[in-house]
Amino acid sequence: MSGVVVHLPQGSGGAADGEPYGGAVTLRLGPGERARFGRGSSTRPVELRLADAAISRLAGEIRVTDDHWQLSNHSTTHSYLVENPEGAGEYLRVPPRRAGAPIPFEFSRVVLPTRRDTTVSFQVFAPDHVYLDPPGTGGPWESRTVTAYSLDETATYFLVLVALCEPWLRDQSPVAVPTTPQVVERLRGHTAYARLTPRAVSSHIDYLAEEKLRTGAPRSAETARGDRRNGKREAVVGLALRFGIVREEHLALLPPRTEPAARGR
Repeated sequence: MSGVVVHLPQGSGGAADGEPYGGAVTLRLGPGERARFGRGSSTRPVELRLADAAISRLAGEIRVTDDHWQLSNHSTTHSYLVENPEGAGEYLRVPPRRAGAPIPFEFSRVVLPTRRDTTVSFQVFAPDHVYLDPPGTGGPWESRTVTAYSLDETATYFLVLVALCEPWLRDQSPVAVPTTPQVVERLRGHTAYARLTPRAVSSHIDYLAEEKLRTGAPRSAETARGDRRNGKREAVVGLALRFGIVREEHLALLPPRTEPAARGR
């Protein structure tokens, strides 16, 4: 496992003076590294700062090992939840003072309780869950190989990838890769993704480009944001189609297409 990505979306770090606190924060941690989270102070610095009076100065810690990540809860009164947004409601409860709880989910949302009507949460991506080749590829363990691109075909990021590749798979001779709003609109007919937002789709594209497919898409600060996003979408589509990661049979994962109404004269 090469590491994890911890992401705090903009405005999700709690509320300060009644207003959403903080900008987006993304941390990359390798094996043996850690990130502390909480309200923080000059004497208790944290890498992930959360603003709410119910959250401790040092609320907890994420630590990365060779093959998974662990969550420690430093609170003496509050349990934390680790949800699996890609599953059917699975979650883990990490009780107060629990140290080093192993987290099995590939994509997790860590949720902390607050005194307001909303919670504080951040996301953790563990990108290097690997899968063995299909049974029958034979040989002892030492001679077996793992897939080069380890993707979960039940995950939201894979559905986003299929939607991006759809025009080519349907042989529509597209001139441009679908935009983020077009992907949102395409998946809106799926009951499980009716509330999918452009920001969420963009996060999944970043995850595909930077972690799952490792495309090396441009990230230079000198590149315009729109060009950088286009480069990522084009890179993941090109790699997925060249290596057959997304194929025609995957189109069945998408909701039925709605044909535009016929226009009158």
